[in-house]
Amino acid sequence: MFYSVVRYVCNAIIHVIFKIRLKYIDKFPMDGAVIVYSNHKSNWDPIIIGCLLKRPVFFMAKEELFRNPIMRFIVTKLHAFPVKRGAPDRKAIKRAIEVLNEKQVLGIFPEGTRSKDGKLQEPESGIALIAAKSNDVTLVPVAINGNYKWLSSIDVIFGEPIKFDTYFQKGEKMNSQKLKNISIALFREVSKLMPS
Repeated sequence: MFYSVVRYVCNAIIHVIFKIRLKYIDKFPMDGAVIVYSNHKSNWDPIIIGCLLKRPVFFMAKEELFRNPIMRFIVTKLHAFPVKRGAPDRKAIKRAIEVLNEKQVLGIFPEGTRSKDGKLQEPESGIALIAAKSNDVTLVPVAINGNYKWLSSIDVIFGEPIKFDTYFQKGEKMNSQKLKNISIALFREVSKLMPS
């Protein structure tokens, strides 16, 4: 209930503040375990993705957001959970896998932090690790383009859903380099949606 109300209000707000131009959202799976992942330029990014998708999104969010009790209450009610940046976080990875095993939508920003200049950064290995440890997961790349100024246009482009077994078969040996390579390949699908 709380999630639905906040989503409704925020949806109205983002459409007043920005000119949202949406493409190919109809491709987004309406059931099953999904990882939706995007470039990350602004704090508006998770709000926009969460508002536009009809399914609830469980975002991995920086742990700093959970230090303030009021903010922790709000973001937790919005299904977000903390992740430590810059180091492997087993608790966050475990929670992410639980979300996918429950056939929900997991939201990830593979770059790990916002890009100050808007240029794509190299992704962390977490997206490949989580997908490899989950069952029958679909990944959906999203590109968000815009400067987030008042009444500016924000393009939100959804890519083709990707079955993870395209990159990794169950039973295959996995090492850190392979995880990194898969993460880079997955994030390349976001770059393809960005303006050239």
